[in-house]
Amino acid sequence: MVVKVYGATYAACPQRVMACLFELGFQFDLIKVDLQSGEQKQPQNLLRQGQVGDMELVRDCKGKLEKVLDVYEERLSKSKYLGGERFTIADLTHLPNTRFLMEEGGMEDLIKRRKNLHNWWLDISSRPSWLKVMDLPK
Repeated sequence: MVVKVYGATYAACPQRVMACLFELGFQFDLIKVDLQSGEQKQPQNLLRQGQVGDMELVRDCKGKLEKVLDVYEERLSKSKYLGGERFTIADLTHLPNTRFLMEEGGMEDLIKRRKNLHNWWLDISSRPSWLKVMDLPK
């Protein structure tokens, strides 16, 4: 049985799942859900639905995020990855949202001005599994 992933290749939650599956070497079928047309609101998809990102909320919470990223910076000064010296699900789960902040949210400075955090991001975002997700047709 092949795993089925429902979603759009540009959406954070399916990206996280696909990166994990690529990382583990598992095959999967992508069942595309057209977010632009509202397909995710159809009854067959409502049970699998996440929430849409809210940039206004992100901006309002920027101070809280700064504090969290300071903790990450400190942690990454002591280890290569969040959970130690090996890449784990703790790192993988950050890929889609960090990419969103960096590329679409206009908040790349939050990452880039923290040396250890920025180096960690460069490392995890260049993993073959994540590059495969980024290469999927949009």
